[in-house]
Amino acid sequence: MYKRQVLTVAASPAPHAEILTDFAAPLLAEQGIELKVKEYTDYIQPNKDTTSGAVDANYFQHINYLNNYNTENGTDLVSAGSIHYEPFAIYAGKSTDLAGIADGATIAIPNDPTNEGRALLLLQDQGLITLTDPENLEATPKDIAENPHNIQFQELEAAALPRALESVDFAVINGNYAIEAGYHVADALAHEEAAATAVEQYANIIATTPDKADDKAVKALVEVLTSEDFKAYLKENYGQDVLPAF
Repeated sequence: MYKRQVLTVAASPAPHAEILTDFAAPLLAEQGIELKVKEYTDYIQPNKDTTSGAVDANYFQHINYLNNYNTENGTDLVSAGSIHYEPFAIYAGKSTDLAGIADGATIAIPNDPTNEGRALLLLQDQGLITLTDPENLEATPKDIAENPHNIQFQELEAAALPRALESVDFAVINGNYAIEAGYHVADALAHEEAAATAVEQYANIIATTPDKADDKAVKALVEVLTSEDFKAYLKENYGQDVLPAF
């Protein structure tokens, strides 16, 4: 058993904070580790607080987002482990027929780096647009080569996408914000397929500073979140919305 230790982790409310509180905390307590969960509703502050040491680690982002964040901010946060994968999905707003999309329809997409490109790649997979570089993970609407339906893009903060749904034709919504708003992959018009490449690119991770990557408490957290019991927990509680990435 480890010496009594407090591990503070920043997390998005759903599913990350739920997972930490409901599943991980009791198991870590058995190992003498008190897990404290701080909830954040944005994608910037958790990384800032992890870098500053205000929290020990965070659990909200995928590896591509972290890599981009490090590049843009001169930070060196690292992944301590890949935990789960949330398929990106397209949801109906004012319109419900994605295949018969009207010319000039408006689609809301996240405006943050990597997630915007991810949304455009999903729209490309549906045959709605063609990107200049069809494999560009960081594409923006400026990188669209063909847009036969003259789709208009509303670029919004990821957290605002569910609220915007009623005012646009469709929206591509991040998994955690969809779950918070009560939307599910099973109800979406289209979603990413959980292929190995998608999981590799967009697996949600435990991120921390290099000096804490080998911390016993951080490693214990990753261990419980990469177990067979955790797979069963995800299946029972989240179904298609949250899939294991290991």
